[in-house]
Amino acid sequence: MTNWMPKLTEGAGPLYLRLAGQIESDIASGALPVGAKLPPQRNLAYDIGVTIGTVGRAYALVREKGLVSGEVGRGTFVLGSESAAAPDPHPAPDFFGGTRAFVSPPGQLRLDTTAAPDVGQTAAIEALTSRIAREQSRQSLDYVRTAAPSWLEAGRAWLAADDWRPQADDIVPALGAHAAILSVIAAVTAPGDRIVFEQLTYSSVARSAALIGRRPVAVDMDGEGMCPEDFEHLCAQQHPKMAFLMPDMQNPTLGVLSEARRRQIVEIARRYNVWLIEDAVYGSLIADRAIPLAALAPERTFHVGGLSKSVAAGIRAGWVACPPYYAARVQTAYRMLTGGKPFLLAELAARLVLSGEADAIRARVRREIADREAMARELLAGLDFVSGSQAPFLWMKLPEPWLSGIFRNAAASEGVLIDEEDEFKPSRTDKIFHRIRIAFSGPPVRDDVRLGLGTVRRLLEGGAAGHDNFG
Repeated sequence: MTNWMPKLTEGAGPLYLRLAGQIESDIASGALPVGAKLPPQRNLAYDIGVTIGTVGRAYALVREKGLVSGEVGRGTFVLGSESAAAPDPHPAPDFFGGTRAFVSPPGQLRLDTTAAPDVGQTAAIEALTSRIAREQSRQSLDYVRTAAPSWLEAGRAWLAADDWRPQADDIVPALGAHAAILSVIAAVTAPGDRIVFEQLTYSSVARSAALIGRRPVAVDMDGEGMCPEDFEHLCAQQHPKMAFLMPDMQNPTLGVLSEARRRQIVEIARRYNVWLIEDAVYGSLIADRAIPLAALAPERTFHVGGLSKSVAAGIRAGWVACPPYYAARVQTAYRMLTGGKPFLLAELAARLVLSGEADAIRARVRREIADREAMARELLAGLDFVSGSQAPFLWMKLPEPWLSGIFRNAAASEGVLIDEEDEFKPSRTDKIFHRIRIAFSGPPVRDDVRLGLGTVRRLLEGGAAGHDNFG
């Protein structure tokens, strides 16, 4: 092993990018020669005063570039010069991508995706797509210039919850819930504005918001979700323009905001004039949903949903119900950001919903998720995790001495992809949860789920000692 120590006092950007850049530069200069062993992640993290997740992300980045190799139980080694490329003087901003590889390695079990499971929905999708192509061939080939009334009505029907039902004129169809959320952010905030996120959340929204110049800030949370007291303190001190919440089946904690908590958050948002984005994409899996924020504060809440978790992710179907008079503004932002929604996908989504086929598929998806969740509870019995019969993932506390980044790498080395806690952090924080998210809706068959969960259990029971040095 070398006595190599990086110098991170200079440069800008996230620490893991600066660390990866230092490794790459020192390999190119010969300071890290071929065959040199990098320090173990835990040791280096301690020596330079960062989290082990930061070191793990840096090691993963240089490994993806072919500069080093990582082997379980042995460590991380510098590869030969024929495998190493010269450092890019203008590297892409990889920190926007999160902890997942942009393209997943082939042959690995995907326990890091919550897309709706395969319940035979392709037959209905194929039939409807063929019918649309026959009946509306010209529209399927052209640009989309207007939203058909049926698209708005489908969104109105799909987003309805409890006794609340949005108005058709307030609906904007989008290419998935993520695109809808980003369009809302672009429409009603400006560069430099702060947006509040829970400490753990669907952080792709936070990274996307940062990409267009907004400033994510994190608020404390508990088992339900956002803590009203900290939200009010943050509003008074930092004056955010918007807050992003997942009140139903929060990702990744599975928290559900009580009605009392929802009313508290709405009142705080009114007091400080804060817009609310209510992401209900997982809420569509809940049979009896609580009253939405949009019903409590229709004048400031953008309610977003889609078909990805409950029907089919590949359709890229989403809708946002806007406060009165804001739909046109969001629609304009959406077109400028994305170029518009493909006719074929928009029409397909509308027909699935209005024909009742989407509801029928959702019922089968709910049953399949319930069966898989029961399997997970059985296979992981005795371990510390939160799950629910309507949830396509669980949130697990790792036993000592596992750290989430090390466990993620260990699982990947065994052919199983899971998510560590850093994937869900919207901004830099010193808080460590020692948790992982395990999703089980993505694999095509239950046997794959069983195999992946069995691997997770085996790793946890085997202990972390053999994986401390895995880079």
